Amino acid sequence: MTHKIRFTFLAAVALSALLVVSCSNSQPAAAPVQTPATAATDSKRNADLTAPTTPAASDTPNVPGGSRSGETAATNNIDKPDPAAPQPAAKTYRMNPKTYDIVPIDAAAHTKQVVLLTFDDGPKDLELNRSLLDTLDKHKAKAIFFLNGYRIKQHPDIVKLLDERGQTIGNHSWDHIDLKKESKEKVDRQIGDVQQAVKAITGKAPAFFRPPFGSGSEEVRAKAKEEGLLYMTWSNGSKDWEMTVKNNSPEQVVANVLEQLRPGSNILMHELPWTAEALDTLLTRLEERGYAFVDPQSIDTAMH
Repeated sequence: MTHKIRFTFLAAVALSALLVVSCSNSQPAAAPVQTPATAATDSKRNADLTAPTTPAASDTPNVPGGSRSGETAATNNIDKPDPAAPQPAAKTYRMNPKTYDIVPIDAAAHTKQVVLLTFDDGPKDLELNRSLLDTLDKHKAKAIFFLNGYRIKQHPDIVKLLDERGQTIGNHSWDHIDLKKESKEKVDRQIGDVQQAVKAITGKAPAFFRPPFGSGSEEVRAKAKEEGLLYMTWSNGSKDWEMTVKNNSPEQVVANVLEQLRPGSNILMHELPWTAEALDTLLTRLEERGYAFVDPQSIDTAMH
């Protein structure tokens, strides 16, 4: 009997222990206490998981010459060069300071059979300039337009047009006076004021200077050098300035140039109706003789 009671007691104890273990496993575990710092960390993590995956520009490396991940197309274009933008011409020619002819820096690499086209005393007339520009474009030719300051002031629209059409603007003094006869102070103003006027319109000052009438002095040359200008006159005159409205000949303009033609000819012409009329024929004849047209931007203004 005693053994039976002991067995019953032990069985009851074991059953109670089993019930306790079973109850404790079926109840949910208590949630951990969340401190403010832990809550903020979890909130940030949740926000990061739901945010867009594109990284911010400030979080990505800046690659020289390239774009950064996540940038817009507009931003990318700032870092990339525009392939359509005109590139500066290589400096392949220079001016002979004694003859004012244009010669190749490396005669083995570039032809001597070239001419430089120049037009003085503008800008005067919009339509006349458009005619000159259209003819130059037809022959893929560039020229220097030596302008006077008082005319620049009258026709800034033409100055802008010449620049936009890819032609080169030169300094021809403000008033088209004989600078050789003027004081240093006046020479400085005559040249310096044109530099400022052209830069105000085009964003860049001229690099070429031609004194009116080809008349200069040491003071004129010194001022040109101070302004970073290449001083030149010409080596081939069209003599179009000797003609008048009543007495002119486009054919004679062409003949005058061809009679003096030689490799490197620095051709002087003017913004005149008969010159504009002669230009297409003149450029055609030059091409037929094997001449090319020097881009003024390819002339090294520091070599003379």
